[in-house]
Amino acid sequence: MDPSATSAATAGTDRTDRTDRIPDTDERLGRAVHSHGGPLAAAVRWWLRTRREYEELGTDPEDRDERPLTGYALLMGGYAISTVTAAGLLARHRRDAALPTPGDLALMSVAVYRLTRTLAKDAVVSPLRAPFTVFSAPAGPGEVLEEPRPGAVRHAVGELITCPFCLGQWVGTAAVVSYAAAPRATRWVSAGMTVVAAADALQYAYAALEKTEG
Repeated sequence: MDPSATSAATAGTDRTDRTDRIPDTDERLGRAVHSHGGPLAAAVRWWLRTRREYEELGTDPEDRDERPLTGYALLMGGYAISTVTAAGLLARHRRDAALPTPGDLALMSVAVYRLTRTLAKDAVVSPLRAPFTVFSAPAGPGEVLEEPRPGAVRHAVGELITCPFCLGQWVGTAAVVSYAAAPRATRWVSAGMTVVAAADALQYAYAALEKTEG
């Protein structure tokens, strides 16, 4: 047997073992409330039981995939808290904020599309995603495919930041809040990202034309 292959297999096993030994968020929650009483501990135990049943009773063992419900719940909570806080601050300090015009909505829509694609797929932004993802394969021009890392929170965040559709709600909300707080600056940023999106479309159209002529 090739010694290098044996070494690679052993290294892969060691990495897997090290990952398996790292307790995830659900494990830490379970240990924290194991010997505690009170309504908060009871709520945590109910949640952990619900999450386990969701995974174990929903599919056949061979088809099961990690469903980081705890991570999803934390992300939803973070999104809700951020949105409510932003809305409260705007209601207090920018009561006269105007609604976006149809032109502004169109501009921001294209900008949100381009920005979410950049954040989720661009190879240059990989260092920002690396704590929550691992490289899978090259994708389109300048883009990569990545998979979430294991663990309740890291998996959920990894799914979010590698999915342009999932990230769109977060970026879209941020764009609307930014427009209400600083409409002129938001228009400039949106215009810049819209120009990038239009340039991308022209690049793809030119490449397709070259293939047709070839």
